[in-house]
Amino acid sequence: MIDISVSGVVKEFEVGKKILDGLSFQVDAGERVGLLGPNGCGKTTLLRILTGAVHPDEGDVVIAPGKRLGLISQIPVFPAHYTVEDVLEDAFTPLRDMEKEMEQLSRRMADGESDPTLLSRYDNLSAAFQTGGGYETDTNKNKVCNGLSISREMRERLFDKLSGGEKTRVNLARLILEDTDILLLDEPTNHLDLRATEWLEEYLERFKGTVLAVSHDRWFLDKVVRRVVEIQEGRAEFYSGNYSFYAVEKERRYEEKLRQYEKEQAKIQQLEKAAEQLRIWAYSGNDKIFKRAQSMEKRIERIRQTDKPRKDRKMSVRFGEREFRGDEVLTIKGLTKAFGARRLFSDVNLEVEGGERIALLGDNGTGKSTLIKIIMGEEEPDEGKLRKGPTVRIGYLPQIIHFGHPERSLVDTMLYELDCTAQTARDRLAAFKFRGEDVFKPVSALSGGEQSRLRLCMLMDSKINLLILDEPTNHLDIQSREWIEEAVEEYEGNLLFVSHDRYFIDRFATRIWMLEDGRIIDFRGTYQEYLTAKERGRLESGKTAPPPEQEPVRKKDKPKRPGGTKSLEKEVAAAERAVAKAEEQMYDLGLQIEAASADYLKLQELYEAREALEEEILKLYGEWESLSAQLEEVRG
Repeated sequence: MIDISVSGVVKEFEVGKKILDGLSFQVDAGERVGLLGPNGCGKTTLLRILTGAVHPDEGDVVIAPGKRLGLISQIPVFPAHYTVEDVLEDAFTPLRDMEKEMEQLSRRMADGESDPTLLSRYDNLSAAFQTGGGYETDTNKNKVCNGLSISREMRERLFDKLSGGEKTRVNLARLILEDTDILLLDEPTNHLDLRATEWLEEYLERFKGTVLAVSHDRWFLDKVVRRVVEIQEGRAEFYSGNYSFYAVEKERRYEEKLRQYEKEQAKIQQLEKAAEQLRIWAYSGNDKIFKRAQSMEKRIERIRQTDKPRKDRKMSVRFGEREFRGDEVLTIKGLTKAFGARRLFSDVNLEVEGGERIALLGDNGTGKSTLIKIIMGEEEPDEGKLRKGPTVRIGYLPQIIHFGHPERSLVDTMLYELDCTAQTARDRLAAFKFRGEDVFKPVSALSGGEQSRLRLCMLMDSKINLLILDEPTNHLDIQSREWIEEAVEEYEGNLLFVSHDRYFIDRFATRIWMLEDGRIIDFRGTYQEYLTAKERGRLESGKTAPPPEQEPVRKKDKPKRPGGTKSLEKEVAAAERAVAKAEEQMYDLGLQIEAASADYLKLQELYEAREALEEEILKLYGEWESLSAQLEEVRG
C-alpha cells in the first residue's frame, strides 16, 4: 500500500526559478526513507507541501486516506497558559474523550438503563480505549519524557517560554505519544543530545508506521533509513540503501557518467574530424562525399546525449599549523565548577599530550561548553588549576558565533580583522564559497552555518597547534560537514572537540572524555572501542579506562594456484569483460528508470532488477579482484 505519492510536483517562489521541477516519487507503508539534497534544494518545502501548509504550482500529492501525518519541525500554536504537561496531554485527547463517554454510559447503566445499544456502545469504547493504550498513558508519557530528556521540572514550565530546541523536543514527544501513522522528520536530532538521539533511533526501529526523514546526521540516517530519495535540480534520484550505500553509489554513478561523457566526446571529436575532411573533399564536386559528410554530422547529433556530470567544488583550504615543542599540551588538576547550587563537575584531573584527538561528550547541560570556556580562559573555575604548555597556541571555533561588527561586509570583516589585502580577502572568501556579490553582504545577513564558515575562513590563517571546536558541524549540510572533516583530517596538531555528530566523532576521536554526573570518564581509544567497552560495562566514572584488548588477527595463508600465468591472464580478462557487460546493463537500467519515473509499477520492477544486478556486480568485482591479486602474486 502506498502511503505517500508525489507526482510531477512543481514549485517556484521566484519567477523562472523552480525549486521543485517535476518531482515524482512514492513511499510505501512502513518504509523508512531519507530525503537528501543540498541546502536550498526544496526538502523543507516538500515537507510543507505534504502537510498542506504550502500548495504546489503543478502536480499531485496524495496521502493514504485515514493515515495520520505529523511533521516534527512544525510546532503547533497552543494557548498561552499551556504548560509542557498540557501539550503532552494533548496527544491523548481522543482517549480522554472516550474515557468521558465511558463514564457517562457507566452512570446511565448504574441508574438502571438497560438498552442493549448502550451496553454495545460501552463495550466498543472499552475495547478501543484498551487497544489505544488508554490504561498506560502515564507510563508511556514518562517513558517518552525520560528518553527525550524532558525533566519533571521542564514539564511544569509554560510551553511558550521554552527555547526553539526545547519546543521541538516536546513536540516530538507529543507526536510519538499520538502514535502517528506517518512521521515527517525535519532535522530531528538538531536539538537532541547523544542519549536522546539513540533513544529516538531505538523508537523508530520499533515504530510500525512510515518515516520520511530530512537529516544531516549521517549516523542517524545509516541507523534509520532503508532507502534514499535525493532532490537534484528539482527532480528525484533514487538509491536503495542507507546513507553509506548512497554515498558510495552516488560516487560510482558520477564516475560512470563521466566515463560515458568522455567516451562520447572522444567519438564526437573523431567523427567531426572525419566529417570536416569529407566536406573538404566534397568541394571538388563529389555529391556522394557531401552526402556522407551530412550523414556523419547527423550521427554526431544523435551521439550528443550525456551532459557532463557536475560535482560541487569543495573548499580547498586547510588549517594553519604551528610547530609544537614538548609533550605537555594541557594539564588539569582538581577542577571544579558550579553555578549557584548546581554543580557541573568537581575534582576533574586530566592531562593531554602531543598528537591526541579528544572528543568531549555528554548530555545537554552537563557542562561541556563551560569546560571549554575554562580552557579558553573565558570562565574561571571555582577550584583547581589549569596549565597549558609554553608553546601551545589555540584556535577556537565556538558553538555560538559572534562578530564584533556584524554590520560590516564579509570582505571588510576580513580586511579589518586579518589585516590583509583586498585581493587576499577575496581569494580566501572564494575558497570558502563566498563569491561574487556575496562578499559585500553584511555579516548579520548570514545564516548560522554561513557565519560558522566565515569564522573558519578567518581561523584557518592562524598558526595553531591546539584546535578546539564546539559543535563544529551544527547548522551545516552534509557536503559542508564532509569538507570540514577533510580540513581536520589534514590538520596534524592536537584536537579537542565537542560534538553530537557521531560520524565526526567516529572519524577523529582517539580519546573520549564522557562528562556525566559531575565526573569525567577518560577513555583512551576510538569511539567504536568506547561503545564496545560501554556495552560490556567496563567504564567507571572519574577513572581512566583503557581500550578493550583486541586479539591479534592471524593472516590466512593464501592457497597456491596451480597452472601458469597465461591461464590466469585469460581468467582476469574474462572477469573484466563480465564486469564491463554488467556495468553496461546497469547504465541501461538507469535510463529505463529515468524514462519510467511516473510509472510506479514499472519502477518497482526496475528497482528489483537493479538490486539483483548490483549484487551480481559486487560478486563479479570480488572475483575480478581475487583473480587480479593472484595474477600479481604469480608474476611477483
